[in-house]
Amino acid sequence: MKLIDQSTRPIVVFTDGAAKGNPGPGGWAAVIVTPGGRVRELGGGSRHTTNNRMELTGPIEAFSFLEGTSGHVALYTDSTYVIRGITEWIPSWHRRGWKTMEGKDVLNRELWEQLWSLVRSREGGVEWNYVRGHIGIPGNERVDQIANAYALQDDPGLYEGPLAEYPVRILDIPEDTSLPTSSSSSAKKGTPYSYLSVIDGVAMRHATWTGCEQRVKGKSGARFKKAMSAEDERAILKAWGVSLSL
Repeated sequence: MKLIDQSTRPIVVFTDGAAKGNPGPGGWAAVIVTPGGRVRELGGGSRHTTNNRMELTGPIEAFSFLEGTSGHVALYTDSTYVIRGITEWIPSWHRRGWKTMEGKDVLNRELWEQLWSLVRSREGGVEWNYVRGHIGIPGNERVDQIANAYALQDDPGLYEGPLAEYPVRILDIPEDTSLPTSSSSSAKKGTPYSYLSVIDGVAMRHATWTGCEQRVKGKSGARFKKAMSAEDERAILKAWGVSLSL
């Protein structure tokens, strides 16, 4: 872990989103730390939404809160969807009239446009950082708690006050916050890492497509997907709002 120098740090922001059932009840969260040593926690929920919409809402709400406040922003999220979308995909979507490479409408377009507008108008620029979820990174753990609390319609007890009295070691951040590559050895060879299925909110991993197909065939509401790497598997499960039953 690295400890950010408080005298030279940017505005630090952690965001997250969660949905139970995906779609289902969801929540979003943001924690903002100013260079002046103030902390503001933000959060909210929706009765019917998706994980990706909540992941996008976190930074949208953070940047909306910071409108009128200049300064470089270092944003941390465990959503590769958000980072890749805002740094890689949006220019191509815009050129194609908000269509994917397959010619389909881009999902959550209104949220992407709102986030893109906020980022482009931001004085001081934005640095997008990836942090892996659920490995004990204090800031990520806290926004995860807030987002899940709102998804469950609980009160997370939002904090607003001095950094010195904040109980979360929010500035303890990993040295490496680069986006993970998707070019694992299995992905390069085109060999799936695993096959995932979920029925009635219970997810399972399968070594072969045959095993996955046997579980989902004929089951109403069943979902299934091929994962090309361990990171891809984690992203799929998070998007579904479920964890594996091993």
